[in-house]
Amino acid sequence: MSLFWRIFGLNAVVLGTATALLLWAPVTVSVPVLLTEAVILVGGLVVMLVANAALLRWGLAPLDRLTKLMTTVDLLRPGQRLSAHGGGEIAELIRTFNAMLERLEQERATSSARVLLAQEAERRRIAQELHDEVGQSMTAILLSLKRAADQAGEPLRGDLHQVQEITRESLDEVRRLVRRLRPGVLDDLGLVSALTSLTHDFAAHTGLQVTRRFDTELPALTTEMELVFYRVAQESLTNVARHADAEGVIVALHRTGNSVVLSVTDDGCGIKAACEGAGIRGMRERALFIGARLDVTPAPRTGTQVRLTASLPRKP
Repeated sequence: MSLFWRIFGLNAVVLGTATALLLWAPVTVSVPVLLTEAVILVGGLVVMLVANAALLRWGLAPLDRLTKLMTTVDLLRPGQRLSAHGGGEIAELIRTFNAMLERLEQERATSSARVLLAQEAERRRIAQELHDEVGQSMTAILLSLKRAADQAGEPLRGDLHQVQEITRESLDEVRRLVRRLRPGVLDDLGLVSALTSLTHDFAAHTGLQVTRRFDTELPALTTEMELVFYRVAQESLTNVARHADAEGVIVALHRTGNSVVLSVTDDGCGIKAACEGAGIRGMRERALFIGARLDVTPAPRTGTQVRLTASLPRKP
């Protein structure tokens, strides 16, 4: 039944019922109208309006649900759909909207994949240039400073040694930047070793207690999946250091059924669901890239838990 005929039918039922009551009820209207007759007429009008409003609310309820979904839908949280039963304009509208969401989610996933791949390629290029150009230049400066310090007398030698230490610290910082931009251990030794190195550096620089819980035997993952897991763990630890005001964090990686789950749980002040910033949105983009699900929820006791769940790749 179309929307027009549905609304027309609902009003016809209400008006027909009112007409039948007027025809067969023993109530008459005097001139002038008596108080009891006015009360009966006004009461009947109120009942008729309430019944009409209730029926229209029932008939238009699918449109209300559709409007609510339109205003709250988030393409970074795929799978939000409305059920459409039967025929008519409303059901067809809901099916069309669901199909549009499907296309938008696919296009978003494709565009996000292109952006993330380009971003990783740019990270790799910058890391390579930092390693080859800046790193080698600073190494040459250190060697020159050492030769100059060995040949210089006091107090110039002490000043040169101080410059050496500053240059060495700068070189170490460049190397840390290179590892953050493109973790070579991820390519060479795999995800578990890369996460171990990441958490070790994080604990050393922040002073937080890091507990690692990694399964010893994990299934083989694609290069894209390993990179997404690493980047999500990296961003989660960065958020812990910046915002959580925590004392410790647990990083876990394990297999659950046909999925691999990464969780980063801190004991800090927690996060509100409405406070998702660019970092969490970026993690959702990466999760979408590999078809994974990202959940940011309060931890079981206190703090925040970031949980990334990805299905294992199908064997050919």
